[in-house]
Amino acid sequence: MNGVSNRASPGAGTVDVLIVGAGHSGLAMSHCLARRGIEHVVLERGEIAHAWRHQRWDSLRLLTPNWLTRLPGMAYDGDDPDGFMGRHAVADFIERYARASSAPVRTGTTVLSVRQDESGYHVDTDRGRWRCRALVIASGAFAKACVPRLAADLPPDVAQLTPYDYRNPGQVEAGGVLVVGASATGLQLADELQRAGRSVTIAVGEHVRMPRTYRGRDIQWWMHETGLLDQRFDAQDDLARARGVASPQLVGSRERQIMDLNALSGGGARLVGRVAGVRDGKVQLSGSLRNVCALADLKMGRLLGSIDDWLQATGRDAALPPGVRFAATRVPEKPVLGLDLRREGIRTVIWATGFRPDHAWLHLPAFDRKGRMAHAGGVATLPGLYLMGLPFLRRRKSSFIHGAEDDAYELSAHLATYLDAVGRHRRDLVAL
Repeated sequence: MNGVSNRASPGAGTVDVLIVGAGHSGLAMSHCLARRGIEHVVLERGEIAHAWRHQRWDSLRLLTPNWLTRLPGMAYDGDDPDGFMGRHAVADFIERYARASSAPVRTGTTVLSVRQDESGYHVDTDRGRWRCRALVIASGAFAKACVPRLAADLPPDVAQLTPYDYRNPGQVEAGGVLVVGASATGLQLADELQRAGRSVTIAVGEHVRMPRTYRGRDIQWWMHETGLLDQRFDAQDDLARARGVASPQLVGSRERQIMDLNALSGGGARLVGRVAGVRDGKVQLSGSLRNVCALADLKMGRLLGSIDDWLQATGRDAALPPGVRFAATRVPEKPVLGLDLRREGIRTVIWATGFRPDHAWLHLPAFDRKGRMAHAGGVATLPGLYLMGLPFLRRRKSSFIHGAEDDAYELSAHLATYLDAVGRHRRDLVAL
């Protein structure tokens, strides 16, 4: 079972644990299971790190610096620790990790359905059936782009793209662009299109404003050092809201420039409120732009204040540059409540409105009333079912690559205990 397989064998079989997905989360769990001597197989529908190679736009870079990129048993060892990996470099890092850990990956294997039986789970694939006592779902939190229903009401001559469709400005037809969403993805695409000479309007909803650097350090260094990224799921007052927080307005670049709404509007982009509806070729907009921007400014101020407080409490305040506060987000005096797409010359709408997992192949009673996988820190409600790679799975850092390390260590320990208990139960039944 050791070694990465470039193609799946036509047969399948029985194994203690199956992992679905050979991205960084699935491979992190594989490493931890191997360390515990637990037999397992990793199923991957494409190639290792498939999504990074084929489902990301060309210029994408990680939001975290290279020095923070690590997985269980392997850390970044390149010559640019303060840089930010592009998508191909991330894919290469993950593939190298799979080889170094001798992960038992079966590539080119699409899972068609999963059902529970008396011995665990049977997993039907396009290359045969597997049976397992425990199942780890690591197929990713970003399998599908979220597109609101009102997108169907846009005029047919307006092109619509998601971040999965978008690759670079050259594929976007001439004319103005409306980018819907102001988190990391929306801002990065809006900035790239604007730099390419496009007229850009960005529809802004709730967002997380964050400077790239603060007091001489990258903001991710502060989040890591102060322990903010280590906050646990079971210590949250409103876990559902914590898991739904948008990705921060950051961009990975050597210049470490601030990427926020002020940077965009300073370059000529127009800021409007959240898209509320579409009718007769006109996009209806919320009048809440000023309020959502003020809230984001307030939360950023609280974050920076918490860093200042931590520095004072640890006696390190005097050794660093003084803290500063950033200008409030500039918004129009009078809100724009509608856009006539034809009159404005807007020919393309990009829906940067978030992502969701795709669990349609899981035929299990494992979902809550909103259709989400029900779990407590990655331990699902069904026995022997686990999840990896979801936002705030066990800690705030779970959505980052380095966050998979602690999650995999803890969940593999829980899984090992579960397998031991199942084995004892079966032995007891045989003895009877």
